[in-house]
Amino acid sequence: MKAKPAVQQAMLALFVASLLGCSAVDNVNYADQASQNQTDISQRLIEQLIEQLLATSNANEVPDQSVARLTDLVNVPELQQFMTAALENNPSLQQSVVALNMAYAQHGITSASRLPSVDASFSGTLTEDSEDSYTTDITVSWELDLWQKIADSSNAALKDIASTQASLQSAQDLVVANVMRSWLDISLKQQLVTIETQRLAVLDNNQALILARYRVGLGSLEDLDNATTSVASTQATLVDYQEQLAQSRRNLTLLTGQWTGSDVSVDISTQFPTVLNPIDSLGQQNLGRRPDIKAAFYNIEAESLRTDAAYKAMLPSISLSASLSDMAQSPSDALLTGPLWSVLGQLSAPLFQGGKLKSQAELARLTTEQRYWVYQETLLNAVNEVENTVGQEYSLAKQQQHLTDAQLSAQRSFVSYEQKYRQGLVDIFDLLTVQQQTFDVEAQLVTTIYNRLINRIDLGLALGLGVSHEA
Repeated sequence: MKAKPAVQQAMLALFVASLLGCSAVDNVNYADQASQNQTDISQRLIEQLIEQLLATSNANEVPDQSVARLTDLVNVPELQQFMTAALENNPSLQQSVVALNMAYAQHGITSASRLPSVDASFSGTLTEDSEDSYTTDITVSWELDLWQKIADSSNAALKDIASTQASLQSAQDLVVANVMRSWLDISLKQQLVTIETQRLAVLDNNQALILARYRVGLGSLEDLDNATTSVASTQATLVDYQEQLAQSRRNLTLLTGQWTGSDVSVDISTQFPTVLNPIDSLGQQNLGRRPDIKAAFYNIEAESLRTDAAYKAMLPSISLSASLSDMAQSPSDALLTGPLWSVLGQLSAPLFQGGKLKSQAELARLTTEQRYWVYQETLLNAVNEVENTVGQEYSLAKQQQHLTDAQLSAQRSFVSYEQKYRQGLVDIFDLLTVQQQTFDVEAQLVTTIYNRLINRIDLGLALGLGVSHEA
């Protein structure tokens, strides 16, 4: 009889050792690998982009004002109210807020496993030809977290919260960026409407001049038909731009999450607002500030913790329970007036479940690896976005300069051909061609400036610029 406890202890030690060996699987630390990859890319590629950009950009174009947040790019007081309304009421953003609250609730569920649980029960039995009996029972149970399995699950839920917070930040940044883009889009459409209106006025004057010349026999019917065709075509384009402008105003209202039944009441300038270039803050930026990269990294850490918990599920577990119970013939006497107490300690270990626990641990490990590759994809996409937007800033600046030169030349040619046509030195086709070219270049220039300003917002997002939590 005395040898039995010793044998049991030896068997238990051997059993635990074997299980520890099962859990000591070669588990790659994907979080460390991801962190190292991010550091290497941030230090090398971003520095190369800075050097390349500073070598090709004009120093006079770099603003003195520093850029720390996404909202610093555009300083328009009227725009702030739309950003505030969007952050408070945008339906898509509010879904992210609910998702964060759900993550907090899930953490509460997971953390509850670390605390003792208390259950109370009251039952009564009525039996024919027997006395009634009533039973009251209160049980306190607690599983000892010897291997930190429950702690790993709880910490994984904390990482889920951090990931959801980063996703919420990403959603806030995107909503603010879309409001800024929508504001610029309205300004663009207004300028295009103005250009088409000016084009139509010039073509109307041409038509009136050609009609007057035709009546006195100085022009042909073909000239009048060409002028009429140009007027009608421009009228159709103008109607299209006007509808696009109305849609842009409705889209801005939609982003705020509030339907007013009317277009935006705020007057938006026909001139583009100043959009600062975030390139001057590249030296202080790090890809780790991007919320999508943060979320992907937290997902790796969460799944790594779940993997540890899955392997620890194959280890023995110890649970304690204590109970107070009372039985009497009346409900009042059964309310623990003379209870009996009992304490139970239990050691349990999974012996055979058909490979279920091992498969669950392997699945958790593969999920962690999958999260790692998702992180790698997110990181590479982030670097690609920075490269593309930096390259676009340089390219669009060159395009803007060339189109500005082209506009000046087209305007001089416009005046010259108009005078020559009045003198009968060129035909109406040449005049219409030069006029259309002038307005086309002006519209192209406006669109290029718009694309450059939009690209600066995209560059701010790519660099990890975001909005403050108070915005």
